[in-house]
Amino acid sequence: MTEHTPVEAFDWQRGSAQTFTGSVWSSPMSRSPERTVTAIGVMFEPSARTFWHSHPDGQVLYVASGSGRVGNSDGQIVEIAAGDMVYTPAGESHWHGATPTSCLMHISITTGGATVWEPRAVTDAEYNPAPRSLRAG
Repeated sequence: MTEHTPVEAFDWQRGSAQTFTGSVWSSPMSRSPERTVTAIGVMFEPSARTFWHSHPDGQVLYVASGSGRVGNSDGQIVEIAAGDMVYTPAGESHWHGATPTSCLMHISITTGGATVWEPRAVTDAEYNPAPRSLRAG
């Protein structure tokens, strides 16, 4: 039987200060009985972002609303907006979050196990480099 979950029934939990900078909330969105696919809705207030992390099988982000940034350990930063999809390859150290002036809501889709969190926050210099170093691609 098809299940319908109204928006008010989602279980939004505040993100941990051990894995996020700023105000972030997340809620599970997948119900795979085999737990082969994990889908999580994540909402970021302006300037909020993840710590550095990676995913065993990679990650797909679908941007539901707002705008944000995704950065990797090579120093690349991509500006993202509602309707965009971002793929991060397996094992690539990266971060993502809202821009300084917009909230962001994305859906994270992963397989292959739990997120591997690094015990380091994204610095302000990594998050907000000089404008000429921002690259879309």
